[in-house]
Amino acid sequence: MKFVDEAPIFVAAGDGGNGCLSFWREKFVAKGGPDGGDGGDGGSIYLEADENLNTLVDYRFQPKYRAELGKSGRGQSCTGAKGEDMILRVPVGTTAIDIDTEEVLGDLRVPGERLLVAKGGWHGLGNARFKTSVNRAPRQTSPGKPGEQRNLKLELKVLADVGLLGLPNAGKSTLIRSISSAKPKVANYPFTTLVPNLGVVKVEEHRSFVVADLPGLIEGASDGAGLGIRFLKHLTRCRILLHLVDMCPFDETTPAENAEVIVQELERFSPTLAKRERWLVLNKLDLLSEEEAEERCQAVIDRLDWKGPVFKIAAINKTGTHRMSGNVLEYLEDVWAAEKADLDLVDVEVELQERMQEEARDRIDELRQRHYDERMAAKDGTDDDDWDEDDYDVEVEYAP
Repeated sequence: MKFVDEAPIFVAAGDGGNGCLSFWREKFVAKGGPDGGDGGDGGSIYLEADENLNTLVDYRFQPKYRAELGKSGRGQSCTGAKGEDMILRVPVGTTAIDIDTEEVLGDLRVPGERLLVAKGGWHGLGNARFKTSVNRAPRQTSPGKPGEQRNLKLELKVLADVGLLGLPNAGKSTLIRSISSAKPKVANYPFTTLVPNLGVVKVEEHRSFVVADLPGLIEGASDGAGLGIRFLKHLTRCRILLHLVDMCPFDETTPAENAEVIVQELERFSPTLAKRERWLVLNKLDLLSEEEAEERCQAVIDRLDWKGPVFKIAAINKTGTHRMSGNVLEYLEDVWAAEKADLDLVDVEVELQERMQEEARDRIDELRQRHYDERMAAKDGTDDDDWDEDDYDVEVEYAP
């Protein structure tokens, strides 16, 4: 199954049914009076978070959705049937954005949570509603109101407590295999991870957290190099970032240089995300002598002027990973306890995540527009009737 984390769709709620113009006609009953019934309301469209889904791929193949229309009223004061509501199931962690107004309609974070994205039209009134003491035979009715129509962009951001950040081959996939039951692909070449992978880290019985392994960044990722920055938006929900550094790179670069590249790319992507709680994880120390490992670790710390926590590990043989996982869980539990005691902290966190997500959208849209302009300039002003938006879409679907 393809991993798709963005999908544009069109939704149209059902129109309300029209009111009925009718008069009661029955044998031996003179001047029966108006009996036109009201129409039915149009069906609305809701998004519902489904924990069994993990991709928006279905919405790429079917982008248009229309709810059922309300039925018109009938005589004998019969009300028209209400249009059936439409429920669109999406993965937990999906955000709905109005493309035309750029308004964020809502964020589905809890399984079963529903979000109204298009409200059905209000029903029309039958002529029986207009009867008064001076107007005993009204011929007025009202039509049903049209349902809401919206062009939406669905954005999926995986729900994880911890995000892994680093260059390709830094050992992120090996680490998540080491500390959880997740089994992402591991190989001795860059970009073996093409989509985010999630793993549950169980430190003790009933004490665990979720970690996300993202595709690696390279220098120039914020300008579209490599897999670009399209997956960094998934980090906006994480409470803590683990910055993995390969202490024994296979090329001529140094660990200190590689660590600095990630910091620079993160700052260019989202200044707010760059200030998120971040811990330094120095990996693959099993390949170095004790003296050389200490020298390289200190070089990284000095290059970044690092003041935060530092963990020295070898993910492949689980050296140092249990201590790191325990410290991460303790930090998360402190955060969760503080928010439980002070609900204002929850509002602060939501506001912070929204700011990071807005910065992420702006940066990705900027990159998409730049690629579009470059490709159009390359067409040298020729007729663009053969224009295909997918050819210039920065967002590519990758098959795991």
